[in-house]
Amino acid sequence: MLVIHRVSLAEIQRRVTCLPYLLSHKKSGMTVDLASFPVLTCYTEVKENRNVENVSLKESSQTPGETQISNGSNSSINRKRPLEEGSNGHSHPKFRAKKRKKTPGPILPKNALMQLNEIKPGLQYKLLSQSGPVHAPVFLMAVEVNGQTFEGSGPTKKKAKLHVAEKALRSFVQFPNASEAHLAMGRMLNVNTDFTSDHSDFPDTLFNGFENQEAGDDPYLLGSNGNVMILNELRPGLKYEFVSESGESHAKNFIMAVIVDGQTFEGSGRNKKLSKARAAQAALQTLFNMQLDSTPSRQPIPSEGLQLHLPQVLADAVARLVVDKFSDLTDNFTSPHARRKVLAGVVMTAGSDVKDAQVICVSTGTKCINGEYMSDRGLALNDCHAEIVARRSLVRFIYTQLEHHLSNKIEDHNKSIFVEQAGGGFQLKDNVQFHLYISTSPCGDARIFSPHEAAVEDQGDKHPNRKARGQLRTKIESGEGTIPVRSSSTIQTWDGVLQGERLLTMSCSDKIARWNVLGIQGALLSHFVEPIYFSSIILGSLYHADHLSRAVYQRIIEIEDLPNIYTLNRPLLSGISNAESRQPGKAPNFSVNWAVGDTALEVINTMTGKDDMGRPSRLCKHILYSRWLRLYGKDSLAQIARMGLPCFSYHETKQAANEYQDAKQALIKEFQKSGLGMWVKKPIEQDHFTLSI
Repeated sequence: MLVIHRVSLAEIQRRVTCLPYLLSHKKSGMTVDLASFPVLTCYTEVKENRNVENVSLKESSQTPGETQISNGSNSSINRKRPLEEGSNGHSHPKFRAKKRKKTPGPILPKNALMQLNEIKPGLQYKLLSQSGPVHAPVFLMAVEVNGQTFEGSGPTKKKAKLHVAEKALRSFVQFPNASEAHLAMGRMLNVNTDFTSDHSDFPDTLFNGFENQEAGDDPYLLGSNGNVMILNELRPGLKYEFVSESGESHAKNFIMAVIVDGQTFEGSGRNKKLSKARAAQAALQTLFNMQLDSTPSRQPIPSEGLQLHLPQVLADAVARLVVDKFSDLTDNFTSPHARRKVLAGVVMTAGSDVKDAQVICVSTGTKCINGEYMSDRGLALNDCHAEIVARRSLVRFIYTQLEHHLSNKIEDHNKSIFVEQAGGGFQLKDNVQFHLYISTSPCGDARIFSPHEAAVEDQGDKHPNRKARGQLRTKIESGEGTIPVRSSSTIQTWDGVLQGERLLTMSCSDKIARWNVLGIQGALLSHFVEPIYFSSIILGSLYHADHLSRAVYQRIIEIEDLPNIYTLNRPLLSGISNAESRQPGKAPNFSVNWAVGDTALEVINTMTGKDDMGRPSRLCKHILYSRWLRLYGKDSLAQIARMGLPCFSYHETKQAANEYQDAKQALIKEFQKSGLGMWVKKPIEQDHFTLSI
């Protein structure tokens, strides 16, 4: 007769726990009293007593809390189960002690070094000297902030850097009076302290407190709780208002505003929290002289690069202008031609403030022409990468400005960006600068080693001497990505490409490096104007300072034998505060371009280098050469060019720019001398076309 016993879940769990004990005893021939099985608690408890024999215990009545185990002998062991309040010897979750959550300690204030790094990221501290005996050394450190060098000493490098940071903070974190400083800094100070003085007449304890703060002090330090909280301490009860929202779904831009003392301050960012912080930052600077940064309308534009980084506020302003213009041209990114992988644009500034900036051109694209569609009349675009198209659009703009300068209309003549040189030719007016924005790092040497976003502390190249650094690379035909240049494939032939050989095009990193030597105007315009260089290059994502600087100028820093009017340009470099998100999906097979004066975007099929109707682009060699010939037809420019009657081909006209060609050969020689590879040229047949005026 089969008898079914109901077993509770707890009993099942106890029996499963004892399975290892049962199996081990079965192998050794020992027996186990099944009656005692249901109340076994755990294998660990049994294991402790399995070898205990001949232990006599007092006879007592068996209770439900007792367990009797028989090992085949006449001796037995009675053992009570442990108390359930504890967890000793138990693996069941029921008996485990609960872990107590650690109570968070007080938020430690940031010292002067941390504060300075937040305000001015990327500063480089230098060790000037080390003196004193071995047991008591004195280190002297220095740092350059806002063009001024500060020094500090200490028994360790860390403390010396801290003293340097304290002095640097004193130089530009200012307050109108002591009471305002008390509120912002959270410190008890002498009311007679003058925070606007150029002299350090306030106590050192003000900045020493950044590192060691007494328990009774208020931990509210400058910047530790953000600009919004600092402003709220100074002006309680402020309300921030949402102004607008723009940008693509993956890269939104919000604008928030706040009214303080009757003035409205705005801030923008990728989220509302960041926008509020920047609005508060603008108010703190204007009303309380807390110059942590500057608003775009008040930030002067540097006149020289010299390996410096573009001020962050300027970089953000340039990026925002380009993205907003692209939004306008694509109906707030709803147009089918708004789809893109890379966006590029050029912004021109003609004054000391970025508020006067003008977007000159915008473009998209990531692919090159298929070799079979090359044109021997200059009617197709070979390279449709966004930054390359943007540069060609800028060349169109330069032609327009030269035409304005030569116009008989005074209005057109005055709005030209060029002035005549005493020795002939033209140059840009003073303060006219061009800034290149690219939504991601240019393909080739700048991008290959920075596939991910880099933090401020990771901007340095950890392996600068590896052979692959700085190598010339070529783009893949009709696709994306680059490959290193091979010495055996530097010469391309027309018939070879038409018969199926891969058409090679130099990477964008290499072309930008070339622009920093030869200029962005190209060979044709160099007949009329002096070299024009980009003043800055801003990346929307994947910005890595070391890799970008190496790719665009540092690897050819020792270039020699350049003509007098040419130089190695060192543009200002920067990323943006709100790094652009990676574009989802595949890259489209089209490229768009727009420049000042155009009514709409031009859409180009990247495979054919023409539009979908088979018409040539307004950026192709044929059309740009025809505009050059019209300028050359004017007597004043014909004398400047110093050429004979215009019966030259496109190729011969470019070769006639002697100084430009000399600079080009010096560049190619430097790449080869540095072991970075040979520059790959397109089949020469595509430039052997002629036009008439």
